[in-house]
Amino acid sequence: MPNRLASATSPYLLQHAGNPVDWWEWGDDAFAEARRRGVPIFLSVGYAACHWCHVMAHESFEDDATAAQLNADFVCVKVDREERPDVDAVYMEATVAMTGHGGWPMTVVLDHEGSPFFAGTYFPDRPRGGQPALRQVLSALSEAWRDRPDDVRRAAGSVREHLARAVALTGSALTAGDLDGAVASLAADFDETRGGFGGAPKFPPSMVLEFLRRRQDHGSRRMLDRTLEAMARGGIHDQLAGGFARYSVDAGWVVPHFEKMLYDNAQLVGLYGRWGTELGDRVAAGIADWMLRELRTPEGGFASALDADSEGEEGRFYVWTPEQLTDVLGADDGRWATELFEVTGTFEHGASTLQLLQDPDDWDRFDDVRRRLLAARELRVRPARDDKIVAAWNGLAISGLVDAGRLLGREEYVDAALAAGRLLVDVHLVDGRLRRVSRDGKAGTPAAVLEDDGAVAAGFLTLCGATGDDRWLAHAVALLDDGLARFRADDGGFFDTPAGGERLVARPRDPGDNASPSGTSAMIHALLSAHALTGDGRWRDAADEALAGVAELARRAPRFAGWSLAAAQALTDSAPEIAVIGPAGAERDDLERQARLWPGAAVAVSDGPRDGVPLLTGRDAVDGRPAAYVCRGNVCDRPVPSPGKIFQPTGR
Repeated sequence: MPNRLASATSPYLLQHAGNPVDWWEWGDDAFAEARRRGVPIFLSVGYAACHWCHVMAHESFEDDATAAQLNADFVCVKVDREERPDVDAVYMEATVAMTGHGGWPMTVVLDHEGSPFFAGTYFPDRPRGGQPALRQVLSALSEAWRDRPDDVRRAAGSVREHLARAVALTGSALTAGDLDGAVASLAADFDETRGGFGGAPKFPPSMVLEFLRRRQDHGSRRMLDRTLEAMARGGIHDQLAGGFARYSVDAGWVVPHFEKMLYDNAQLVGLYGRWGTELGDRVAAGIADWMLRELRTPEGGFASALDADSEGEEGRFYVWTPEQLTDVLGADDGRWATELFEVTGTFEHGASTLQLLQDPDDWDRFDDVRRRLLAARELRVRPARDDKIVAAWNGLAISGLVDAGRLLGREEYVDAALAAGRLLVDVHLVDGRLRRVSRDGKAGTPAAVLEDDGAVAAGFLTLCGATGDDRWLAHAVALLDDGLARFRADDGGFFDTPAGGERLVARPRDPGDNASPSGTSAMIHALLSAHALTGDGRWRDAADEALAGVAELARRAPRFAGWSLAAAQALTDSAPEIAVIGPAGAERDDLERQARLWPGAAVAVSDGPRDGVPLLTGRDAVDGRPAAYVCRGNVCDRPVPSPGKIFQPTGR
């Protein structure tokens, strides 16, 4: 019999709609029920593509005896962390504080005020490796709630006090010396042999790599080149269909954790395009084609993720044995593919992920082999797709696809970005404010958080720059006004949730980047883009204040401040605003490509002057031919007519 999750819009919650656990969605009703019954809240947080979430669900939440215990002693609440990143952030901070580590599934037990007094991650269905079984944990928690209420109150109060501590984010502006120091810190962590930073597991460091790309010095370029090539050639990259998995479980990018997330690929598609190499162009096109083919929804947006599992096994859809290659390709091509793709038993049960450590000696043969393997793979059971639309991640996708489309000459990528932008305007903007998620063309109830306002505003500004259409600028300015009005803190930084929004046990505020830009760094980039297009100083002032608040984090832990460092580098270098004006065609395309490869530049393109976009106002073609206006602070150099050169990279 379906539980209360049957009416949810989140695919993750719907995965649990048939559980015998009597799940509630997060909200006042669940807490009211807990008070009425006099029992604590059992909070379980995860996401649809999470492998260990599926394991715990199968072992425990689908088990009648475990469900009976949960239903008797708790009010059970399920949260999709991608739908409610604010709830996830608060209780992940508590989990890390209480246990020293975090992850998903996240398991937290709360009092009636939402204060946690117990936290953990995955719990097995039976004792394993020194870890207690979930039912043992539940029994101990029920006994403590019933018989030792003072202990529970003390534990909950202590954690609540920790969460409530307000941290002021004040500091001085990042200097050129600070940026040099960040590079030195990154170099100390750099894996010279395999690329990337630190050891296993390794996540694609997209924001840090963009910072390094903007540096233009030899050491930064070496780290950028080595990492982008190693990731592109490794098993983390789907060598058949394109797209990257979330992370590599090893230090060499060989075996991924197989879920494929929109937020990773949305960043990587633009980064590889801006890399400016033949390999980068090939990888960017592969990511973009995969996004349009496998993540695009009928409404024009991009789905959140593909699962890691199929047929109950992680990676089954993606891995191959030599025998399977031979069955599909025949003996000769099978041997060739086995050697080319390093099919040597790198995964489990003799199977391997596919790597491409060297370019093939015959690209036509490679394309034929790839086509046949893809066709055979399509006959396998596909991983499930989480088809909810997350506003922030679609904002990232818009920005990445526009860069890739214009750099590669693939206008269909720009068209897809425009369609995603229209979906965000038509569905996610409700009464002038952004909603976090939608599904099947219907907006969900969760309000946007800071990363949504920032990433979507940045995406809209990218569309304005690509089209000259001032309607995108107007939508972006409205979001930035909302961000400054409802998310800004007294110290000039930002909270991750709006003033007047749902009251949680703490108001989250984390300027550090994770797998995607933090809300603060997303807003900084959007504010700087708005300043570039409009010349309005208030956007620059707000960006400077927020960037100063991130400065200490950037100095101390640059791997977690890559996107803010990228913004600071552009400011330090006085990266220009570039208007490319003139009739569409190959000449304008060439100028635009040069402009988009200028590290940190803001780019706007139009066939003529545009009064609604200040950077494009009063600027026109030169003698009927496209021209580029390289400007700083809305003061421009003499226009460079086609076929001129507007940028030549120079080392430090």
